[in-house]
Amino acid sequence: MGDFQYKADELGGKAKEAAGKATDNKDLENEGKGDQVKADIKQGFEDAKDKVTEGLGKLKGDN
Repeated sequence: MGDFQYKADELGGKAKEAAGKATDNKDLENEGKGDQVKADIKQGFEDAKDKVTEGLGKLKGDN
């Protein structure tokens, strides 16, 4: 998954949250908040994986 997908997931979560607030639907609002958190976590893991890969490349001399 690329940065674009995480951003799309985050924006989708924000849209759900806003729709939930507009319609006073707490379940939808909370689902949207959850989607945003999941997108942030996935992005964090992806960033960490990239750093590890970069570090291993430097150790191996692939710089």
